[in-house]
Amino acid sequence: MHSLHFRRTATVGLAALFAFGASGAFASLPAQARAGSKVSVVHGIPGQPVDVYVNGKKTIPDFQPGKVAGPLTLPAGEYDIALTKPGDAIADALLTVDNAEVPGDANISLVAHLNEAGKPVLTPFVNDTAKLAAGKARLIVRHTAAAPAVDVRAGGKPVFEDLTNPKQAKADVDAGTVSADVVLAGTQTRVLGPADLDLKEGTATVVYAVGSADDKTLDLVTQTIDGLHSAPGGVPSGNGGSADRGVPLPWYGVGIAGALLAMFGLVRLATTRR
Repeated sequence: MHSLHFRRTATVGLAALFAFGASGAFASLPAQARAGSKVSVVHGIPGQPVDVYVNGKKTIPDFQPGKVAGPLTLPAGEYDIALTKPGDAIADALLTVDNAEVPGDANISLVAHLNEAGKPVLTPFVNDTAKLAAGKARLIVRHTAAAPAVDVRAGGKPVFEDLTNPKQAKADVDAGTVSADVVLAGTQTRVLGPADLDLKEGTATVVYAVGSADDKTLDLVTQTIDGLHSAPGGVPSGNGGSADRGVPLPWYGVGIAGALLAMFGLVRLATTRR
């Protein structure tokens, strides 16, 4: 079983700022001038449930692997967050971040997962919420498993090739049901699936490969972002196929805070085995 352990280290990451479309002008805006962000959290580390503390209070206990929480609109602001093993004190936290700033006007999925070497990491993904043409759906595949490069097939044919952790690939496709599986890159050796994906018109389906090949815990987690029709009337939002409902607001402070720290390079999250 892998455990999580993160430490904060100050750093400056201008390259990350520009890569994700941030600017110095944004940072100077008052909080009330910024729109809220939509945040989903994906728990892709096998065997490690967590308790989540926000501003010193236990917000969500026993958050289970394989679950997707969200999305929720989180106002801009600052949060102190901590993740612990269930029942542990904040002093023994697996991850702590203080005064993490939350910007606005973003749609983000924050994924706790294993890197290729099997160590726990946090990776933020900015979700593509661009409008879709009539009859189309968006398929996004994210490699977030401790596994080598893979090909993703639909109907037995490769659609995304040589995908490595933590990369993603996406395409706008005809809406409908497709049978997808994952094979080792350049081979016919299946490591995940097949699984039927219902790609509904006007939605983005995000498929995460999670777990560990060596530990035989590979699995698929799906997330759906809807409201992407070209016609007016839909507001982009997301939900997971196994999403938890009714999660209190501050939990999403945990997700977005971790995402921002990784995205904007304000801190570097270094992972080690406990």
